[in-house]
Amino acid sequence: MRFALASDEASYEGKLSNDGASIAGTLMQDSRSYALNLVRVSDKDAWAIPRPERMMAKDADPDWEVATVKPSRLNDPNAGMNSDGRYVHIVSKTVESMLIVGYGMHKKQIVNAPDWITTELWDVMGVPDVPGNPNSKQFQSMIRKILTERFGLKAHTETRELPVYALRVAKGGPKLTKSASDPNAPMNEEDLYNGGQRTIQMTNVTIPGLALDLMFYMDRPVVDQTALAGRYDFTLKWAPDDSPTSDANALPVIFTAIQEQLGLKLQPVKAQADVLVIDHVERPSAN
Repeated sequence: MRFALASDEASYEGKLSNDGASIAGTLMQDSRSYALNLVRVSDKDAWAIPRPERMMAKDADPDWEVATVKPSRLNDPNAGMNSDGRYVHIVSKTVESMLIVGYGMHKKQIVNAPDWITTELWDVMGVPDVPGNPNSKQFQSMIRKILTERFGLKAHTETRELPVYALRVAKGGPKLTKSASDPNAPMNEEDLYNGGQRTIQMTNVTIPGLALDLMFYMDRPVVDQTALAGRYDFTLKWAPDDSPTSDANALPVIFTAIQEQLGLKLQPVKAQADVLVIDHVERPSAN
C-alpha cells in the first residue's frame, strides 16, 4: 500500500500482513525515513469520530470568554493563526502580523508603530464567548479585540495615496476552481517552504482573502480589482526572489506564477488606500 501527502511532501509505503490485521511500512518526509506500523482497530476500541463544530451565527459579534497571552518561543513549528472548533489559536506571531490580519492591511499601511511590534513573538489562545466556529470576519474581529484589550491598542485610519499592486484578471480569464466547502466556513491555508520553493494551498478562499494573504509575500499592499465573487480552492507554487538556484526547471517568481497558475496578474499602480495610524500600543501584562 502506498499513499502521499503533497502538502507535507510526505509519502508512505507498507506491506499488508497475511491476516489483513496490520501494515508494516516506512514514512518518508524531508529526506528522512521513519518506521511506521499500522494495526487494525476493533470496533469496540475505535475512537468515535467527533462531529464538526457548527459555525457561529452570522450576526454574532464574538469577544473572548477567556484568553491567555504570553511571549512565544522562537521558530515554533506550529506558528499560525486559526480556529479549531471553539478554540482560537495565534501561535508565535508578532503584533504586526496580528494587525495585518485583523485589519486586512499590508505592513506598509501600518504607521507610527514602535519597532518591537515587528520582532517580538506572542502566543494568544482562548475561547470566544459565543458558541460555534468563527468565520473569517469574526476571527478578524477577535484579533482586533485582543489587541485592544490586552495590548492597549489605540489607532485610527487615514486615507493616503500609496504604491500598491492591483490584482486583476489576466488575459484568457481566471484559472480557479470553485470551492465545494461551506461558504460561511473560514478559509484554510497550508504554507510550505522547502528547497527554495514556496507552496500555498488554499481552500474556501475569496479573492479579497487571497489579496490579503499575498500581502505577507509582497513589498506593497495588494488591492483586489478582479470583481470575482465566490470562494475558490487552488495551489500556488513559486520561487522567492532570494532563493539561490541553478535548476533550469525551477519555479517562476510569484508574479509569473500567479498569472500562469491562477489566471490573475499583479500590476504596480498608485491608488488611495487606508493606513492604520498607531496612537498607542504596549506589551501585555501578565495573565
